[in-house]
Amino acid sequence: MNKKPNWKQAYSQQSTAEAAVIEIYQSLNQTNAAIIIFYCSPDYDRNQLAQAFQHYFTNIPVIGCTTAGEISHSGYTEASLVAISLYQEHFYVNCLLIESLQQFNMAKTSGICEKFQHKFIQNSSKFDADHYFGFLLIDGLSKKEEVVVSTLYEALEGIPLFGGSSADGLNFQNTHIYYQGKFHTDCALLTLVEAQYPVKVFKTEHFHATDKQVVVTEADATQRIVYEFNGAPAAQEYARLLDIPVAQLNPSIYAISPLVVKVAGQYHVRSILTRNPEDDSLSFYCAIDAGVVLRIAECGDIMNNLHHTLDRLSAEIGELDLVLACDCILRRLEIDRKKLYPEMNKLAKQYHIFGFNTYGEQFNALHINQTFTGVAITQEGKV
Repeated sequence: MNKKPNWKQAYSQQSTAEAAVIEIYQSLNQTNAAIIIFYCSPDYDRNQLAQAFQHYFTNIPVIGCTTAGEISHSGYTEASLVAISLYQEHFYVNCLLIESLQQFNMAKTSGICEKFQHKFIQNSSKFDADHYFGFLLIDGLSKKEEVVVSTLYEALEGIPLFGGSSADGLNFQNTHIYYQGKFHTDCALLTLVEAQYPVKVFKTEHFHATDKQVVVTEADATQRIVYEFNGAPAAQEYARLLDIPVAQLNPSIYAISPLVVKVAGQYHVRSILTRNPEDDSLSFYCAIDAGVVLRIAECGDIMNNLHHTLDRLSAEIGELDLVLACDCILRRLEIDRKKLYPEMNKLAKQYHIFGFNTYGEQFNALHINQTFTGVAITQEGKV
């Protein structure tokens, strides 16, 4: 079967923002985009990026965010700008910006989202759940992912949802989302998509729980800080169970020995962000509260796990023509530590993966960590 392309990717490592956008523009060379999605290194000048996108992509919807690494047909990169254009012939798209997350109102947002969803379906060709998905970009430093994603998923009434938290390399200072010509903070951007072809929202992780268990005995859920595990300073107890000195705790250790919590019969990662040396507390990427029981997990084979997942999806819905993905920064650190870039880059090219490394992922109603989540799109139509 000769497949008509439904998307086009572009990639640039030009050092200046304008030069990078020009290269993206020349590579995409298209005016019939339903939407253009880009992911950018936080090292680029955001004002220059915004001005360049406005200038070169006039009258084309453009969204994007800052990252902790970019993923495209060129593989896993950093200090780069990547973009994808989804063609109007194959996709119908609309966006909803949710601002002021620090004053987030569940009831008000739910009502707005329900109206947005209903209008979207009315304007699309026909409602078929196998052809719809929601995509969420959210400020990775807002600490509001849990309440936002659960509210939106409920309001979407069955439309599957995935997303990622915008990032800032390993700086954790400034994360931004681009919409309507400028970068925003303290916001979330919901994009609803109807595809001409079948789609499948999914997630995967490569960990299994051990019998090493801790109970959160003191925590600040709002700030995502755990002060005590098992009645002892959290970092000290975590290090003790790993049998390493507390001073050796670092992001690479958190990446290969995460903590997991069991929810509805499945384990989900609750990733550690950093150790706070003044009191040996631990800051997390996800909200976590006193009384939660956690287990230390061990990592399996990250490359084979992803390969198996994508193969399974191909068997379920047909050969994958595109995977829009959100991949946790801690997975990126593991790939880096184990020098797996050649293998992962091969998968990115084979399955046409486009995405970014995040400060957290969203899957339906959940905010999760250390996962690879996304939507697989095929032109074959086995659903």
